[in-house]
Amino acid sequence: MIKFLKDYFANIVYIIKWILISLILGVICGLVGAAFHHAVNGVTYLRTLHPWLIYTMPLGGCLIVFIYRINGLHNDLGTNEIFRSVKRKEFVPILLAPTIFISTILTHLVGGSSGREGAALQLGGSIAAYIGKWLKLSEEDTTIIIMSGMSAVFSALFGTPITAAIFSMEVITVGEMHYSAFVPCLFSALIASEVSSLLHCTQTYFDITNCTITLQPVTLLKLVLIAFIVSAVSILFIVMLHRSHFYFKKYFSNVYLRVCAGSVILILLTLIVGRRYLGGGMDIIEGTFINQVQPQDFLLKILFTSITIGCGFKGGEIVPSFFIGATLGTVLGRILHEDPGMIAAIAMVAMFSCVVNGPITSAFLAMEVFGGHAIIAFVIVIALCYVLSGYFSLYSEQEFKYSKIKPAHYQ
Repeated sequence: MIKFLKDYFANIVYIIKWILISLILGVICGLVGAAFHHAVNGVTYLRTLHPWLIYTMPLGGCLIVFIYRINGLHNDLGTNEIFRSVKRKEFVPILLAPTIFISTILTHLVGGSSGREGAALQLGGSIAAYIGKWLKLSEEDTTIIIMSGMSAVFSALFGTPITAAIFSMEVITVGEMHYSAFVPCLFSALIASEVSSLLHCTQTYFDITNCTITLQPVTLLKLVLIAFIVSAVSILFIVMLHRSHFYFKKYFSNVYLRVCAGSVILILLTLIVGRRYLGGGMDIIEGTFINQVQPQDFLLKILFTSITIGCGFKGGEIVPSFFIGATLGTVLGRILHEDPGMIAAIAMVAMFSCVVNGPITSAFLAMEVFGGHAIIAFVIVIALCYVLSGYFSLYSEQEFKYSKIKPAHYQ
């Protein structure tokens, strides 16, 4: 009985401690996330208003490289650094936060095809690491607060607190959930989401209640086919990203020349195919649910994003993966004679599951972003895609703890 009371009291102390830390972290990350959200939207609007800004892409790229240099950071430093710090209990440089903030803003200003969640994870991780150092937390607690910071800024940007909390717990080590971080990640994400909402950051939500799907035997076979295609395209996307980075680094050893070469290629491609693939492409994603898609959209977005990230611009790959999945899904819906909007939604979440290897996160994403409508169809494709995508990942530091197809004791 005494042992039970001691354990129960220790749990209460743990919860109070992390709720207080989460309050501090959530407020700070919510404010930073809101500022980042409005800054990205602002420069996107500015670029739309002044199309000539795309021709400043080489200048913007060189400025990004220069900012990393003067801050003593390697230009390849990114989300993988956050993952590494969690796994190896290493400190995240605080200068990473302002550097990635400014670099991502510059990328979107000049038209780089990237997202913002990579920056969100880096912002949250570096801010949390600094707060952990300030609070003199232990190594174990510093690991937890870094994961909580990732969840907080992710939630502030997208307005999806449960998805953000589960993402940080699931994505670092595939097959192993970091349950010890559940309370801190959840409360940090909830508080950050509320703070950003007060500052007029709207939740990422798409109404697909008018889209339909009936789970009949023929439809289930179509969902299996969709999973095969989405997973294959996700592998293509990941390989293109990694190969692009490899070849830019191989043929352009000078980082300034590298980013200029990538900029010139992107400008030429834009002159040929148009400006549809610049930036994150949230407007195009919204159009997929009302069947406003061109058949080549998903392939060209893969190309634009691979060049953008590969040559040295900043941002993230998850929003482009949403774009690729949603536009691919619309095309598949047309071909398979299913509701294009519904298949776009399913393929968008399934693509996310493939590239981050996060099936549980993806299921919550489907519920928060699409309201849980037709959730069984979502989960079927998510589960299949998780296995079919193999061991490819956006993040080289992501660790596969167990086999995707064998029980843990057979690994």
